[in-house]
Amino acid sequence: MVAAQSRLELSMLLRNGEQLLLALVVPALLLVVGAKVDLGTATGARRVDAVTPGVLALAAMSIAFTGQAIATGFERRYGVLKRLGSTPLPRWGLLAGKTVAVLAVEAAQWVVLGAVAVVLGWRPHGDPFSVLALVLVGTSAFTALALLMAGTLRAEATLAGANLVWVLLLLGGGVVVPLSDYPRAGELVAEAFPLAALSEGLRGVLEHGHALPLGPFAVLCAWTAGAAVLAGRFFRWE
Repeated sequence: MVAAQSRLELSMLLRNGEQLLLALVVPALLLVVGAKVDLGTATGARRVDAVTPGVLALAAMSIAFTGQAIATGFERRYGVLKRLGSTPLPRWGLLAGKTVAVLAVEAAQWVVLGAVAVVLGWRPHGDPFSVLALVLVGTSAFTALALLMAGTLRAEATLAGANLVWVLLLLGGGVVVPLSDYPRAGELVAEAFPLAALSEGLRGVLEHGHALPLGPFAVLCAWTAGAAVLAGRFFRWE
């Protein structure tokens, strides 16, 4: 049942050009600009090495949170979720199906964005299993947050809220500029948010070659657990 739902979700994602624009084209443009334009940050580091992990984190959030929140909100509005609710598919099955579909799109994002970054001079380091662990838990957190928003707000409010969160986290989530270049107070606030945690975690592994960063990983686990519990409790099918 989960496999069938995953295939359906993936098919719907690939048919939606707007979501692919947000999840692939915009991050690719940001990667090129961030790698080429000197922002006066990332002292002592090659810009492409500092920017690429943040852009990969943004791409993951774009498809797992913004795209899923908007799509699910309108599925709920048009009665698609109501019909799914009448089937044996449980809430966790819907979450699992959406998460698997998102992971498939993320694999394509890594191939495309990674190739662009390599052309720009990116040379990644670190343990691939630590990267995989960060991406899996980050994707779960973003997907659970998307279902929480889409399952409790009206579709129009979800559309506005998801886009607003995307913009705010793009500006304050350590995507292009590492959190170490933020003012101390801003760094302390930003590192509690999931996009900043994923950006910094990937940056620690891919740029600096660190082992699994426990602080960012713990932040992502906390967001995943909290959002999944709340989504399971408050998500409405109609």
